[in-house]
Amino acid sequence: MAALLARLGRASFRSRGIVSAVWLVVLGAVVALLVGVGGSFDDEFTIPGSESQAALNRLHELSPGAAGAGAEIVFVAPEGSTVADPAVAGAIEQVVAAAGQAPQVEGVVSPFDAQLISPDGRAALAQVQYGVGNELLEEGSVDALLETTEAAEDAGLEVAVGGNAFTTTGVTIGPLEFVGVGVAVLVLVLTFGSLLAAGMNLLTAVIGIAVGLGGLLLTSNLVTLSSTAPTLALMIGLAVGIDYTLFILSRHRTQLAAGMDPEESAARAVGTAGSAVVFAGLTVIIALSGLAVVGIPFLTVMGVGAAGTVLVAVLVALTLLPALLGFAGRRLAPKPGSRAERREQDDARESTGSGGSMGARWTRLVTRRPLLTVVAVLAGLLVLAIPAPQLELALPDNSTAGEETPQRQAYDLISEYFGPGLNGPLVVLVEGLDAGAGQQALQQIAAEIGGVPTGAPGEFEGGLDGVLYAQPTPLPDGGSGIVSVIPETGPQEEETNVLVGDLRDLAADLEAETGADLAVTGQTAVAIDVSDRLADALLPFALVVVGLALVLLLLVFRSILVPIKAAAGFLLSVAASFGAVVAVFQWGWLSDLFGVPSTGPVISFLPIMLMAILFGLAMDYEVFLVSRMREEYVHGAAPREAVISGARHAARVVVAAALIMFSVFASFVTIEDVIVKAIAFGLAVGILIDAFLVRMTLVPAVLALLGRSAWWLPRWLDRALPDLDVEGARLGSSPAADASSRPVATPAG
Repeated sequence: MAALLARLGRASFRSRGIVSAVWLVVLGAVVALLVGVGGSFDDEFTIPGSESQAALNRLHELSPGAAGAGAEIVFVAPEGSTVADPAVAGAIEQVVAAAGQAPQVEGVVSPFDAQLISPDGRAALAQVQYGVGNELLEEGSVDALLETTEAAEDAGLEVAVGGNAFTTTGVTIGPLEFVGVGVAVLVLVLTFGSLLAAGMNLLTAVIGIAVGLGGLLLTSNLVTLSSTAPTLALMIGLAVGIDYTLFILSRHRTQLAAGMDPEESAARAVGTAGSAVVFAGLTVIIALSGLAVVGIPFLTVMGVGAAGTVLVAVLVALTLLPALLGFAGRRLAPKPGSRAERREQDDARESTGSGGSMGARWTRLVTRRPLLTVVAVLAGLLVLAIPAPQLELALPDNSTAGEETPQRQAYDLISEYFGPGLNGPLVVLVEGLDAGAGQQALQQIAAEIGGVPTGAPGEFEGGLDGVLYAQPTPLPDGGSGIVSVIPETGPQEEETNVLVGDLRDLAADLEAETGADLAVTGQTAVAIDVSDRLADALLPFALVVVGLALVLLLLVFRSILVPIKAAAGFLLSVAASFGAVVAVFQWGWLSDLFGVPSTGPVISFLPIMLMAILFGLAMDYEVFLVSRMREEYVHGAAPREAVISGARHAARVVVAAALIMFSVFASFVTIEDVIVKAIAFGLAVGILIDAFLVRMTLVPAVLALLGRSAWWLPRWLDRALPDLDVEGARLGSSPAADASSRPVATPAG
């Protein structure tokens, strides 16, 4: 592996003009296609094969209007009056008439016709039905509906427009999201002590993310792409793009400081650090591509799209970077007598005693009493993970929108005056009704689900627990109908999940009584099914992704215990990250500081997405840090000294990489979209914990405890596994080069 990558790096160095031109052509082609073809987003969270999705598709066939996007207009009369007052009622009817003329609206039900008046008489609710689903709703249609409320507002009413027509239509990237890039530049300058090196690092990362993200946006013309997917791809691609280049460029400057020829140095840097980049990148790609195991299309595209940007970042680091190194020549070498030169030369030779770099001193500290270090870190991580078991999941709805948005205001007003269940109605699709007695059967089904009126306004007797009321509506074909079921609880509450299960259990009895076919659907039921599918897929996903990654780590480190230790450290990191997410997004700790619009369940795919991304990024640090330790061990160092020396070589780069990733992810916490905000927060916390507590502290202590057994591999397995030579042992064809690049082990102790 190292020899192959070294040849690739040398070829790119020598053919730097051609390699650079090829990447510029690729970038230009992607940009030109994107400008000409464009891209589109679809934020429908669908789950093929589920009962709710199949029923919703069937409802589209029977009555497109009934299955189309919906909106609600909430009217609240001024204090001291009711919606029945003539002036107020007249203003409401004017809005209803204007809403009926809005683009793509199929019909509007007046609150007075539907009797959707709050018990105190102060609020009324008009229902708007579009003739198309959310995915076909034009951009200006909802805006036009918002403009119809002028008459009611002029009459002094409080008006808000909401409903499922208000879905996420895009994630806006603002200037705050690029604060992370500014921090990354600062870290790079401090790490390299050179504006040229820092600029080259950032340039390659930007080219990689431009190609990767542009390609992803182009695929939106072929597959369904959510608006969150490009943001995640940008966030991950930018972070790994900077890090992968940092790994190779740092090794190159260390070798230049030792006097190595630039071409030889570029080849060796790509052969050694590039090997770590390849395996780290493969781990990230496997983790993200593993989202396909879940079987949910939008999540598969999201994972594969982000994996594609990581693949481009790896290719850029292995080809474009050495080409740029060829243009720079020896100008990347630290200036004679500079602090950067002294630091790079210190990295290029072995230090003895208690001195050395900060990484060496820290590693000596944590390995001096390794058992105490392990116990202390484990205790801290377990404390951070205490909230994790209380993680609650749901798909986003209007309750997660910003408080200043109309859909959030409508959601809150509906909950206040009509109950939270009206924000997430369930739909029971009934088919196969007898032509003569169909209406009666539909009424019977509605009565058994929601009960029968007691005579008092809004009160029903009988029916399922948790149902406020159920309203039957026949469909135009005469043999089918729907029953709108209004729960007592909101769409994200556990009681609503239980109600969906109860409805499906009751459906079998109702089918036997009426001879009809029943299916529970609606956006709330679809969201519940998506969450259940994600929960069921979490364990298979973890087994597939972690299993494949362990195989890769086994090939890299040729050890049984090191990959197991790496996976265990990841599990601790992700548990602590989940704990932080629960504390902020569910319990509300520091929620104002992070701009969380409301507390409650987090996005259903956060655990599986966070596990995929964090696992891959955690293995970046594991591969780069431990591969240097193994490199020292293979070259003759004693086990503890190999750990210290390897950390001294890699710690500064790993710390810089972690700070860059943290700053990039943390900057995305400022985005208003709660999906990206929660994922970015979890990743930022996870990176801090994994890099500094697990990889830089726990890993050296565990390896020091294990000693030589850390690198143990059964002889039969050693013979069976291919020797990938990640450490670059076969690159030593030049004695001069060997002398300047290969570390010399110091005695143990």
